[in-house]
This record gives sequence, structure tokens and C-alpha cells, in this order.
Amino acid sequence: MSRADLAKSSCSLSRAVERVGDPWTLMILRESFLGTRRFEDFQRQTGASPHLLSQRLKQMCQDEILRKRLYCDHPQRFEYVLTEKGRDLWPMIMALRAWGDKWLGRPYSVRLTHKGCGAEMEPQLCCPDCGEPIGARDVAADIGPDLQFERNRLRT
Repeated sequence: MSRADLAKSSCSLSRAVERVGDPWTLMILRESFLGTRRFEDFQRQTGASPHLLSQRLKQMCQDEILRKRLYCDHPQRFEYVLTEKGRDLWPMIMALRAWGDKWLGRPYSVRLTHKGCGAEMEPQLCCPDCGEPIGARDVAADIGPDLQFERNRLRT
């Protein structure tokens, strides 16, 4: 399956992976959530080449994940801030972080503290109805007709 196929898929996960599944995009998101805003800081913190970083930032702005904002007139300088659409990627970044801490052997790269109460915390998925923590085995998935058609077509 090509990236173009992912972008056209009826599966929202496939479409999301096509948009934000690139390692450099994920590193830019990590830095954005850590407060990085300026090109040179993104470059320093990610190690991305200027050309690659410029491409990813441009695409993320076109996708409305980041917004380019002028912070200096002379010379013109811009910073990149998360939009609401970009901030909605926070749970995905937290899930990847937690998986890395658990399975890749270097826990505590970033400590999280709830600003509201000051407690150190780890985000977790919970049922919005009963509040109980949930994992993969606690949820049933119902595949919609468009995705089922797509999956059946790929079997042949």
C-alpha cells in the first residue's frame, strides 16, 4: 500500500498515519508539545536538515496542525504554534511516549505533572461513561461498511 493509498483509505487511522506517521513529523510534534516554536530550535532539537525541516513544517502548516506566526518584523521571523487540530494529537504522542518508556528501556525521558493539582501522572485511556481504565482487550470494534469493503477488496 502506497502513501497515496493511505491518504485515500476509508480508514481514519490510515489517513492519520499518512499525515503524521513520518518520524520527523513526530519529532516536530514532540518538540511543539515541549514548547519549541522557532525553526532553529526545531532544527537543533530534532537534528533534521534545514531542507527536511522546512518541508515538514510547511506540510504541517498546510495540514493546519501548526500555524506560522510572525514574531519579528525586521528581519521577518516566524514561529510555529500548535493549532487546535495539532493539540488534538497530544494523546497519540503520550501513547507513543508511554510505549517507549515501557518497552524500549529508557523510562523517564519526560516527567508529567498535572498543572491542576501538582501530582506527577501518567495519562491513560478511560471509558468516558464509567471512568474505568481501558486497554485493547476491553473494547470491541465494529468495522464500518466502507472499511469492510476496502478490507475485502484487499483480500483478493
